[in-house]
Amino acid sequence: MRWTVHGEKSLYSDKWLDIRVADVELPDGRHLAHRLIRTVPGAGCVVISDDRVLLLWRHRFITGTWGWEIPIGKANAGEDPAVAAARETEEETGWRPGPLTPLLRVEPTPGLSDSVHHIYRADGAVRIGPPEDDFESSQISWVPLAEITTLIARGQITSGTTLAALLYLISQQAPSA
Repeated sequence: MRWTVHGEKSLYSDKWLDIRVADVELPDGRHLAHRLIRTVPGAGCVVISDDRVLLLWRHRFITGTWGWEIPIGKANAGEDPAVAAARETEEETGWRPGPLTPLLRVEPTPGLSDSVHHIYRADGAVRIGPPEDDFESSQISWVPLAEITTLIARGQITSGTTLAALLYLISQQAPSA
């Protein structure tokens, strides 16, 4: 069943997000004042080398949690998502990813936000120096792919986009039945 949107108005807006309220009509005719968040697209990269993946150990103050994540950030206005993914990887890790191929497109919270993350795969990377955005993480590591499901089970990988990207990558490498 499809909901009908009769309009939206901004409640708060800055360069990162636009919090809005929408007049939404349900199929039975009732109306809701539904809150939503509009954001610029994000782009990230799963960098693989020697059966290891490049991850950042990060603290997320909003949830008060630590976890491993892939490098990801916002795409600038008019920036190709693949270019943004490579740039974010370099800025956050100090590694320049090899050629990028599309891996998947993730909408992490479609009931609340129009946020979309374009995730790419890079086979290999070259160390170019320390990360420009050294405040992004406490540790940057090449984590064995064989350890990913254990890290998930331990609650050390909880970011929705990182989970989707790594589990999709692992599923693509699994032998067909």
